Formats: sequence, structure tokens, C-alpha cells
Amino acid sequence: MKRFFKILLWTLLSIILLLCILLAGFIYKIKNGFPVSFETEAPSIHFPANQKAVLLFSKSTGFRHAESIEAGKTVFEDLAKKNNWFLYSTEEGGVFNPEQLAKFDAVVFNNSTGRVLNDAQQEALEKYVEQGGSLIGIHGSGDDSHHWDWYEKNLLGSKFSHHALHPNVQEADVVLHAVPDSLLSASLPSTWKHTDEWYVFFENPRAKGFNILYTIDGEKINPSGNLLWMTDKNFGMGKDHPVAWYRATGKGRTFYTSIGHDALAWKQEPFAKMLENAIKWESGKLKK
Repeated sequence: MKRFFKILLWTLLSIILLLCILLAGFIYKIKNGFPVSFETEAPSIHFPANQKAVLLFSKSTGFRHAESIEAGKTVFEDLAKKNNWFLYSTEEGGVFNPEQLAKFDAVVFNNSTGRVLNDAQQEALEKYVEQGGSLIGIHGSGDDSHHWDWYEKNLLGSKFSHHALHPNVQEADVVLHAVPDSLLSASLPSTWKHTDEWYVFFENPRAKGFNILYTIDGEKINPSGNLLWMTDKNFGMGKDHPVAWYRATGKGRTFYTSIGHDALAWKQEPFAKMLENAIKWESGKLKK
């Protein structure tokens, strides 16, 4: 009997240890992404003449929003057909070289998480934007797994803290704000109801010079991200809780929305229209 209890005890301890290792690995992946491998070979791309070119980048090494990523690919394919865009969809980082980036009108990070580009590729994207390119980020592209100062400063305007956990998806009214560039707000509803995983940032990007397109009332959701030993994530962004914002960066432009956790977002017509506007906004031409 004593031998039985000893075996049972060691079995339980082994299970607990394994669960702790798995949890630690999961947390590390969310915070940093792994495995980190960088594709450096430039792909062969034929750019059609007289078409706006959009790069849809869906690589993730951190938490992978697989359902949303796949739904996003489908919606962008539909938008490309509708607007006669050339869409190049990839999860390979080799396209982030100065020569090929210069041929794209917009780059979209489709829920890209973790370290997805090497130093040279990051620098190429930075220069691309500052010299007149456009960068758009969706949901997971705004978490804190990227560890890229330029990206955080110029796309997000603030550091990600956490997302709501109680529950993680909650319904809110998404409210349109008057913006200096009406191209972005064209044909968008003044308000719409949506259920998503609302991200909480340490600072309001409005204070960093970003223009806010959409907000929710942060006082009408439970923003707490406290879990187990994490007891300092029980705060939100207050009543003025931005969920889509943009600004000029050098000669280029950046646009970010924290909406897009799962496929539900892509079924929302205002969400798809907002991203369509964001791409058209780059050239200043909007077809209604």
C-alpha cells in the first residue's frame, strides 16, 4: 500500500510539473513567439501594371489567431477582386526587401504575432513606410510579442498591457469619431454592435498624436485581465477606449485596429469596409 501511494504521489507531481512546463512555454510563446526562423529568399512576384498592390502578411510565431487569419485572407481576396487590386498573400518574410516592398501600395499585418522579421527586414519596412508606404495592423499585430520599438511607436502609439479575460470576448458599441481625413470614414456607420477580445493599452494613442477612428466605452466592459498570479491587470482604458486609429509616419501612413480576434469580425460589414477604406486611403482615392 505504501508503494502504491508513493507511485501515486510521484505521478501527481510529474503531472503538475508537466503542466507548469506547458503553461510556461505557452506564456513565453505569447510574450515572445517561437520558434523564430526568418525566410530571407526574395520570392518571384509578377506585379500587374496599373493595379494597386497589397501585401497581406499572416505569419505568426506567437499566439496564432488561426480562425481570424483564414477569414481575413478570404475577405481580402474578395476586396481585391472588387477593387481590382493585386493581392500578394504570404507567410514568408523574404518579400520584406527594399526592392519588392517599394512596389506595394500597402502592407497588411494580418494578426501577425511574435518576431516575424529579422533586423534587415524590419529596417526595410521602416524605410518603406517613412518614404511613403502604408502599414496596416490587425488585432494580434498589436500585442506585446513583437519587441520592436519603431513598430510600437509608429503603428500602435502605446504598449499593449492585456486583454479582457472575464470573459475574454464581450459585446460593445463601436462608435465612429469625426476624423480629419474623411476618406477613412466614408460609408462607415456611426455605431455598430460587435463582440470581440478588447485589447487594453497602457496609454491612449490619442495622447501620442494618433487620430482615433473608432472607440468603445471602456466603462461598459469588464477589462480585467487578472489570472492566477497576475493581479495587476485589473484596469482598463476608461470611457475613451480607442479600437481603431491612424497617423502619418514620415511620408507614409499607419493604421491599426484592435478588432479582429476571431472570424466573427470578418462577417461584420463595417469591419471589412473600414479595412477597405484604410487601403484606399493610402492613395487618397476612394470609390464609393
